[in-house]
Amino acid sequence: MIEGLGPVSVRRLIDCLGSPKAILEADRETLMEARGVGEKLALKILVQRDSIDAFEEIDKAADAGARIITPVDDEYPEALKAIHDPPLALYIKGRLLPADVKAIGIVGSRSTSHYGLNAADRLAYQLGQTGFTVVSGLARGADTAAHNGALKSDGRTIAVLGGALDCLYPPENAELADKISKQGAVISEYCMGRQADRMTFPYRNRIISGLSMGVLLIESAVKGGSMHTMEAATEQGRTVFALPGRIDTPGARGPHLLIKNGAKLVERLDDILEEYEFLIPPSELDAPESETAARPDVPLNEQESKIVEALWQEPMDADSLARETGMKSHELSGLLLGLEMKRVIRTLPGRMVELADDLRQMK
Repeated sequence: MIEGLGPVSVRRLIDCLGSPKAILEADRETLMEARGVGEKLALKILVQRDSIDAFEEIDKAADAGARIITPVDDEYPEALKAIHDPPLALYIKGRLLPADVKAIGIVGSRSTSHYGLNAADRLAYQLGQTGFTVVSGLARGADTAAHNGALKSDGRTIAVLGGALDCLYPPENAELADKISKQGAVISEYCMGRQADRMTFPYRNRIISGLSMGVLLIESAVKGGSMHTMEAATEQGRTVFALPGRIDTPGARGPHLLIKNGAKLVERLDDILEEYEFLIPPSELDAPESETAARPDVPLNEQESKIVEALWQEPMDADSLARETGMKSHELSGLLLGLEMKRVIRTLPGRMVELADDLRQMK
């Protein structure tokens, strides 16, 4: 809660003074004995430490349905303790479990393409079914798709916020955040009332990668925000994965740059699983992808059933499918999007549409 005092400075102060309590009792000269703590920071500590109210902050978190943990608590993730600048405290709504050590981060652009959204949803769903926790940032686009995919698999997912728990951004994801808190955790390192801004988002990215064994980039410009997460993953020694895209798509440039520099190209779930064979029972690893990540059983309405029947013989382009089903183009587009999110169909280049793999194998 003291402005200007971050994890690295606190660690240096504790190393020098012996305990967190000593930081709150030391005079200016003693504080300045710590490496990197100059007069300016020492004065900030002296001025602010007596005016903050930790108990009031704990009550605010409780009012928001959250609690605060620090590195001395058992629930604090061991993986985060090992990074260069672990959060001094985590505000948690939901639960962190020991099983979350087996986690994969999925990040991407807020303006991710339909192809990228589908890939994020599908891979998160498959990872959830395989027992991995999916970590992302609750942002629009790829993050939202990743969280939703994990939730649909009944697996765990963790959302790391770029602001305080009571300043949720984007606001339209409030319902999603609530679902995540019941099937995983929504976490933040920021004090109650702190709004997200251009500084907080890049800084929180180290937590996404820090919680994860590896991080998958869906789409990003070369200088996009998601690339900060990938840089953090590299610095922290995490495995870096990237989804390839079309060469004329701006969002493919970030992943392609990573692939050129040694990131693992991901086309399907197995490309991720083979990096962690020692964590997965052989029976799961050897199973066909349609078994480890099968399409969920979802009811279809009359119009959706008509589309599936039309595609049963062969893939079609969208125009032919519209003629075959007698539907208007705008009506068909909405139905196709819904069917793709349900993993009943998939779209191909050239506006072609075909049934999902597991349905095609039944033909």
